Amino acid sequence: MPSAEELQEQAEHAHGSFDKRVAATMAIIAAVLAIVSVLGHLTTTEELLNQQKASDQWSYYQAKSIRRYESEFVRDLFASLKNDAMSEQYAKNAEKYRHDDDEIQKEAQGLEQESHLKGRQALRLHFGEVFLEISIVFASLAILSKRALIWYASIAGALAGAAIAATTLLINT
Repeated sequence: MPSAEELQEQAEHAHGSFDKRVAATMAIIAAVLAIVSVLGHLTTTEELLNQQKASDQWSYYQAKSIRRYESEFVRDLFASLKNDAMSEQYAKNAEKYRHDDDEIQKEAQGLEQESHLKGRQALRLHFGEVFLEISIVFASLAILSKRALIWYASIAGALAGAAIAATTLLINT
């Protein structure tokens, strides 16, 4: 029959082994968390940049629309003064601005859609990040309490977080 000292030593060795496994798990979770966090921040930055570009396009669209309205006004003014040459010139300008408006509007809408897509992707990455952070907390609690069940919960949370972050790849539209 083993002595009390031998039993104590075996128990400490078992806990040390458990602590090392949980610590290794924490390191892996932390590495995945770092990757997901960086991707989340980059995606959020892309979202904001696309939002700004779309806003710039809408401002450009408004400026072109104002020029078109001015050309239409001047065209109508010259038409009322029976100056057909000037009226025709401003009619061409107005048509050119109308054509430009359509292109600018399509580009602005495309940038808005891209911004919306990046926002949805960033949200998934941030949710995954939260699960991974909570998993690290659970792993810390597992080391302190020496309970494997908490460690398993940490692993499950980390897998859920990684899966949620990975679903970002499925969001295309």
